[in-house]
Amino acid sequence: MTKQNTPESFSDEQLLALVKARGGDLVQRLLAETSSVQTVREYLPTVQAVCSEGAAETYLSYWNLMVRMIGELPLDSVKASDLKKVATFARKNCVKRSNSRDGLGAEENCVGAMRNFFEAAVNDELLGENPALKVPKPHRRSSRRRALTVDEQVELYEVTIGGGDDPLLDALLLRFHLETGARRGGALALRRRDLDVQRQCIRLREKGVTERWQPVSLTLISALIEHADIRGGISPDDRVFRKSPRGESRVGTVITRRRYNSLVERWHKKLPWAAENGVSIHWCRHTATTAIERIGGYGVARAFAGHLVPGDVTTSYITADIGEVAAAVSVYTGEPHPLAPGQ
Repeated sequence: MTKQNTPESFSDEQLLALVKARGGDLVQRLLAETSSVQTVREYLPTVQAVCSEGAAETYLSYWNLMVRMIGELPLDSVKASDLKKVATFARKNCVKRSNSRDGLGAEENCVGAMRNFFEAAVNDELLGENPALKVPKPHRRSSRRRALTVDEQVELYEVTIGGGDDPLLDALLLRFHLETGARRGGALALRRRDLDVQRQCIRLREKGVTERWQPVSLTLISALIEHADIRGGISPDDRVFRKSPRGESRVGTVITRRRYNSLVERWHKKLPWAAENGVSIHWCRHTATTAIERIGGYGVARAFAGHLVPGDVTTSYITADIGEVAAAVSVYTGEPHPLAPGQ
């Protein structure tokens, strides 16, 4: 998945100048003194306590930006115009990357974070309506993501195994995503108990509470087990993907999203086409899903990718079971699968 823009580069001086320019210091103090409602700053710990781990990772930097800009405002005095200024600031001051959309991604995420924040206040009956719903999200541009060609995959593998401090880990991650089409969250959450050798499936837990069993090749599941064993992930709830143990320790540190950042940065540094197109690990998901669609059709590809059934009545009939997915995975990987019909 492509790393999103975040407002980590905002300096305190920039924010202070912005707040003072709108007379915010005086206004915020007066509002705070005359209201018994919690301020934005005071309510943030409540939102953090009830949000999912994924939402916190995606939204926290934007919540912090909001707190820094309008944190002293009582919840019931926040206007859409206040939030629009926060979103605009996020867009104009986001970190620029090769896959940047001129800050539109940062603005979109910022609006999403603020909607999530104030929705919690509505649910707690602190507000009658969500003011962030009045702030429109920017229109998305067409994505440049696509399936990788065979030659491009080979080049990515060569760069992956040819550098970094743990090429074996990076190579396994690349194979994992190219075969399973999993999101980053699915890899990071993968536990030892999620590896079902008998059924030759792994359990992917992605996007909050959603989960599915994904058929994989014997080669991949064997490599995952060996990797976990060598690096100390032997208990049922131990995470699978780990760094190589250091010093006298026999247990490797669990990886985070930063592992993907360093890998993608290496791709961009070594491969001009990858840098120009903003290639990320999410391109592996496009590659795998496209291949499965060519083999098994739309319904199988949708089940493989873990996409929800859309609201259209006709498409709700186009579903695929795990056996059909296993059959397509068998063709894709060139290995037999026990759940595929006739194998």
